[in-house]
Formats: sequence, C-alpha cells, structure tokens
Amino acid sequence: MALSEKTLELSPAELEVLRVLWDRGPSTVRQVLDALTGRGRDWAYTTVLTFLSRMNQKGVVSSDKSGLAHVYRAAVTRNRVRRERLRSLVNDLYDGAAGPLVLQLVKSQRLSRDDLEALQQLIEELDGKSD
Repeated sequence: MALSEKTLELSPAELEVLRVLWDRGPSTVRQVLDALTGRGRDWAYTTVLTFLSRMNQKGVVSSDKSGLAHVYRAAVTRNRVRRERLRSLVNDLYDGAAGPLVLQLVKSQRLSRDDLEALQQLIEELDGKSD
C-alpha cells in the first residue's frame, strides 16, 4: 500500500503507539500495551489492537501474522513523520514560509550551546552555497 500524505495524519494516540514501535522495534500487541502502561497509559488490550489495526490499514505499521501472535513494526520512519508534520505546520500556520517558523522557534525556545553552534554552522553552510 502506497502511503499518501493523508495517511500521515496521525492522532496523538496513534503517534504514541508509533513511538513505542520506534523505540522498541517490532512488537506484539501485548508488548505495545505493556510499554504504554509503563508510560502512564491505562488502555485495554483491545484499544491497542484497534489502533494497530487502523494504523496497519493506513500503511504506517505493518504486521507479521506468521506466528502465534501478530508482530507489528513501524512502516514509516520517525524522520518521515516529523518532516510531514512540520511541512503541514508550516503550510497551516505560516502560509508555507519556513523562515518565520524558524525565527519563532529561536526566539521562544531555549537552545543549548550545541544547538546554537549547529544552527550557526548550518547558516554558514547555506550562506556559502548562495555565492
């Protein structure tokens, strides 16, 4: 199943389930439930199964049904979801212009020394490419 931009519109709960798969790797429903419980979620087994089934239909997770318990794995990377969600945010809130978003982030968020150095290096690299 080919993924469309629409399939990456994940609910906060689906994103939480996907984070478990990114962090733990391939997991059964029970393993995902246990990880979510450890993160403070109080969901029923059937709730997690429903989320995984829907996410499988969307193509964001895949399942191996060859064993006794189905094993689910993330079918999209964390970076892809980040890129798609960030692109959507830029389009929705900043009319497609990334500059104002970056400026807002730098102004409103505390950046570490390492983050500032990486940002400065990126600016210098991009500035050098425009020559």
